[in-house]
Amino acid sequence: MGLFPWSRCKKECSSEFVGTYFLVLFGAASVIVSASVNGTIALVFVASVFGGTVALMVLLLGRHSGAHINPAVTLAHAFAKKTRNDLILPYVTFQALGAILAAFTLRLFFLNRSVMPADLGSTDLAIGVTPIYGVFLEAIGTFLLCSAALVATSFVRQPWRQAALMGGTLFLLILLLGHLTGASFNPARSIGPALSSGHWSNIIVYLVGPFLGATFAAVPFRFLQIEDQICE
Repeated sequence: MGLFPWSRCKKECSSEFVGTYFLVLFGAASVIVSASVNGTIALVFVASVFGGTVALMVLLLGRHSGAHINPAVTLAHAFAKKTRNDLILPYVTFQALGAILAAFTLRLFFLNRSVMPADLGSTDLAIGVTPIYGVFLEAIGTFLLCSAALVATSFVRQPWRQAALMGGTLFLLILLLGHLTGASFNPARSIGPALSSGHWSNIIVYLVGPFLGATFAAVPFRFLQIEDQICE
């Protein structure tokens, strides 16, 4: 085993760590930068940064770990039997570590300030959106995102097409839901900024919603897997 707890999957863990680090670093930074900009322009900018970063990470890291960079995507792959169960814990652990390090990297720029813009990119519900409605929206968004990820894994072979599918899906989902929930669909993406800024408002929404969405997204792919095994 060696000194590293998961020595047999160091490459995969490193890939998930780096990918999630840059996703949260660039994504949360885009939220901070656009905090004082017009709503529509800001939303398009944030969606472009998040979607573009996901697409880039899929291109650069997909061959190493699948570039899940999201605990919900990892859970969906595991439930659908597309990822080994023994990779769930290391993937989620290093995704969380990457997100937290990215958020504290951003925190360094505001050490001597009493106000942290946009709570360092933390996600929160818009005025009028209840926690139950927030869970529903996050579940729907995560369902679509994880479905796209599973389609990319199962049926798309070219890396650039996988990157376009994943990045494009996240871009569109942020445009549709970003003004309501912040469009996280990623527990690590929400936990990192929340931990560094201390802004924990409605954090349960960003844990329960993505978990539910990932679970439902995996169901049809799991059945397809079972049917394939029966046919063989």
